[in-house]
Amino acid sequence: MSSQAPIYRETLTVPWYWWAVGAGFALSIFLAALRFFSPAVGLAAGVVTMLVIGLGLLAYGRTVVQVDAEGLHVGGALLAWPWLGTATALDRDGARERMGPGADARAWLLLRPYLVECVEVGVDDPDDTHPYWLVGSRHPQRLAAAIQQARPSAAQDGERARDRD
Repeated sequence: MSSQAPIYRETLTVPWYWWAVGAGFALSIFLAALRFFSPAVGLAAGVVTMLVIGLGLLAYGRTVVQVDAEGLHVGGALLAWPWLGTATALDRDGARERMGPGADARAWLLLRPYLVECVEVGVDDPDDTHPYWLVGSRHPQRLAAAIQQARPSAAQDGERARDRD
C-alpha cells in the first residue's frame, strides 16, 4: 500500500456477536470436558477452543479496504487508478441482486456475511477478465464517494510522475 495517508480506510472486522457465539462455543466445550474428564482438562479444552476461535476471527476480520494514491486496495489486491471504473454504492437490495440473479460469474468479490451492503467498482482494463469488483463495506456511500473524489487527484499525480520521467 502507498506510504501516503489513505483517503479512505476501513477494516472489515467481525461483529461483536460473533465473538459472543465463539465464547459460548468455548464455554460449552469447557463444560463438556469438565463433565466427562477433569477440571484441568475442561479448562485446557476451553482455553484452546477460545484461542483457536479468537485467532480465526481476528484473521477473518483483518481485511482492509483502502483508497489511496495507488488506487483501491482490498485485502492484498490492488485495482490501480488507470483501470478503476465507476464506483456505485449498493444498498441491501442492490447488493442482493448483484450477488444473486444479476451476478456475473467473472466478477471479483470480497464479501462478508455480516456486511449487507457493498460497492460495485467497474474495471476498465481490457486485459482483465473481471468486469467489476464487488466489495463489502459498512459504509458503501463513503467508500464510493472516496473513490470518485480521489480519482482526479490520483490521475493528476500520475501525470506529474510521468512528466518527471
